[in-house]
Amino acid sequence: METRLNKYLSEAGFCSRREADRLIEKNRVTINDELPELGTKVQDGDIVKVDGKQIGLQEEFVYMALYKPVGITSTTDKADKSNIVDFMKYNKRIFHIGRLDKDSEGLILMTNDGDIVNKILRANNEHEKEYIVQVDKNITEAFLSRMSKGVPILDTVTKPCKIRKISDNTFSLTLTEGLNRQIRRMCAYYEYKVEKLKRIRVMNIKLDMAKGKWRHLRPYELERLKSLVQDSSKTEDASK
Repeated sequence: METRLNKYLSEAGFCSRREADRLIEKNRVTINDELPELGTKVQDGDIVKVDGKQIGLQEEFVYMALYKPVGITSTTDKADKSNIVDFMKYNKRIFHIGRLDKDSEGLILMTNDGDIVNKILRANNEHEKEYIVQVDKNITEAFLSRMSKGVPILDTVTKPCKIRKISDNTFSLTLTEGLNRQIRRMCAYYEYKVEKLKRIRVMNIKLDMAKGKWRHLRPYELERLKSLVQDSSKTEDASK
């Protein structure tokens, strides 16, 4: 049986396919102690290593929800002392699904299932993420209307989104995309500064634990999550 190298690493629970591609490009991955050529597939009996450590297939997948505090970085890089993996201190290798800025807080999903990561991260799947945003001045109806229709940032225009005023300077925002520091950039375009940003929902998973705490997904949550992504694009280019 042949398996693409990036898919092998994701199914082994080592990392997502995107991260696997980066590791391969940096010559940190070997097959039978040799650097693989582009497009090389893993055969039955091959020994795959990352940084000299053999990677075997994952026996059991785990799925968790974490309330990430401000100051923790969405990275598995151990060189970053604020990395999310060391913060959780979980006894298996896990990685984050998507990102949440270091200066933002709230819900982030963690797993060792590279397959579900790829499905959720596909931009064209339009999976919802909901945030509570506090800004530095009073919110106007014009601001709400403009934000909902799309904002020109990062050489594109954001997709239409759901927005609802909560108080004079606080609103909820539901996105179906995840551009770099998107909400902060959207607000800055209209001269609002984000003072507090908290993600309260990812698809069907809601934030319901104390700050800094995590829990395993409940069976009905996981079942629903998998049903939401079952039709998601799942191709080899999902990691590109």
